[in-house]
Amino acid sequence: MKKRGITRRLQKRLYEALGHSHSCFSQHKANMTGSDISQILKEGELEKRSDNLLQFWKRKTCVLTTDSLNIFADNQKKSRSKELKLQAIKKVDCVERTGKFVYFTIVTTDNKEIDFRCSGEENCWNAVITMALIDFQNRKAIQDFKTRQEIENTSLGKQDRCKARAP
Repeated sequence: MKKRGITRRLQKRLYEALGHSHSCFSQHKANMTGSDISQILKEGELEKRSDNLLQFWKRKTCVLTTDSLNIFADNQKKSRSKELKLQAIKKVDCVERTGKFVYFTIVTTDNKEIDFRCSGEENCWNAVITMALIDFQNRKAIQDFKTRQEIENTSLGKQDRCKARAP
């Protein structure tokens, strides 16, 4: 129980360090599940370049969690979101600052490029997404290592039992 209180305080401090007030944290808390709240890294507005021929920039509300980037069409997050899992992101590329915008491209594992831009005041979106991607990849590498270790330990245990039975 004490650990949960510490976790909540850390979440609140992280949320505020990313430039969000505690009231903003409480507001979005009502719309999300408990696991979603504990994973929010950043939220705000980004502009996404459309895939159609004219390629207009459309304003989107985005929520970055420890495992995905959720892109909503409206500010109230009532519409269904497009969820871009971090495991499907290869890299954040092409960071460029021109005028009042910072432009960056998310490259997916199937080499699809998604262009975003944000105003200069919110230029840390690309950095926060990159750090979340690195953190995700590190967690996955540790998990894979532990899985390999468990498999090796169980196979070594079987070999030891076989040796014990040998005449």
